[in-house]
Amino acid sequence: MTGIRKYLLGAAMATLFTAGGALAEGDTIKVGVLHSLTGTMAISETTLKDTVLMLIDEQNKKGGVLGKQLEAVVVDPASDWPLFAEKARELLTVNGVDVMFGCWTSVSRKSVLPVIEELNGLLFYPVQYEGEESSKNVFYTGAAPNQQAIPAVDYFLEELGVEKFALLGTDYVYPRTTNNILEAYLKDKGIAAEDIFVNYTPFGHSDWSKIVADVKALGADGKKVGVISTINGDANIGFYKELAAAGISADDIPVVAFSVGEEELSGLDTSNLVGHLAAWNYFESAESPENTAFIDAWHAFTGNDKRVTNDPMEATYIGFNMWVNAVTAAGTTEVDPVVDAMVGQEFPNLTGSTATMLPNHHLTKPVLIGEIRADGQFDIISQTDPVLPESAVLESDWKDLKCGMYNTETKTCVQLKSNY
Repeated sequence: MTGIRKYLLGAAMATLFTAGGALAEGDTIKVGVLHSLTGTMAISETTLKDTVLMLIDEQNKKGGVLGKQLEAVVVDPASDWPLFAEKARELLTVNGVDVMFGCWTSVSRKSVLPVIEELNGLLFYPVQYEGEESSKNVFYTGAAPNQQAIPAVDYFLEELGVEKFALLGTDYVYPRTTNNILEAYLKDKGIAAEDIFVNYTPFGHSDWSKIVADVKALGADGKKVGVISTINGDANIGFYKELAAAGISADDIPVVAFSVGEEELSGLDTSNLVGHLAAWNYFESAESPENTAFIDAWHAFTGNDKRVTNDPMEATYIGFNMWVNAVTAAGTTEVDPVVDAMVGQEFPNLTGSTATMLPNHHLTKPVLIGEIRADGQFDIISQTDPVLPESAVLESDWKDLKCGMYNTETKTCVQLKSNY
């Protein structure tokens, strides 16, 4: 935890960064950064703030965008979901930002969504989520369930022979919706309802002894138990420590996590976590020239060659560069032309292939299963390349249909409400 806290404290005090020096009003393109620098989610989100600052710095050294320098406006919503909405409104109405990069949890994104739709703002969201959403004003550069959760379950079923499942999540929309999808999927695969244990805990939860004991008890009949973890934030620290204290190894009860990457592991003693898994679309250990260059740039920007990279950083990198290219193509930072120019954008990802922005505002992505190593990195042990499937009657196409949920039978556009 010490390594993380060293830079969290300083980052938490910052409220405004200007990339490119002092410039007159109107001489810059303002980029909003909407990530928690304090509170339970700071462990994950502070790094994404730094990532955006690095990308802005790099772009400014290339001459900026449309002949203007980029200016970062950083706010701290402090892991407070209603505050995310307030800060988003502030960024758009007071600071006049042209785009925002931010949010981690779905509850923060759904808090922001009505604001940016009302004010016609633009948000790039870089983290895996529960799906079932498509907004004209959001580009989802993280994974949907079929790009992370379902392939992870398939790996448990097909490769590890897991017969009982503990679905452990933080109590908010992403874990609940994802677990509803996974419960239905598991039952369709022949897993009995009584062999699926579901538990939710609040953000920042720290006492894991009873829950871990309950998970261990699932295997009393000799059936193989596996944990699907949608636990978010610093609650993961206590969870993994309790697993180690209970003497549970990956051979006994494997855990696959959807919100634990290199950054979260950098604050833990990982010697007892070797063999547990994570499902992402990127790991720092991926071998490609693009990834090597990205890691080198990150270390140079931070001045710390021990700072790790992770999946949401890659999603931010892809989204940022696609936005730059879309603005350049549109010749303006105005939201509507940029939204149109975003669809079909292609950019190399960091694992050696190419990401494409689809008309539903989601990316094509590879799915990687990584196994935790003693050094806190991951060995990539499985890779697949799914894309978002088309629904039988629903189509999401913001380029031609101008709709996120178009019913092809009724020929009507139905919008999902942003409930959280």
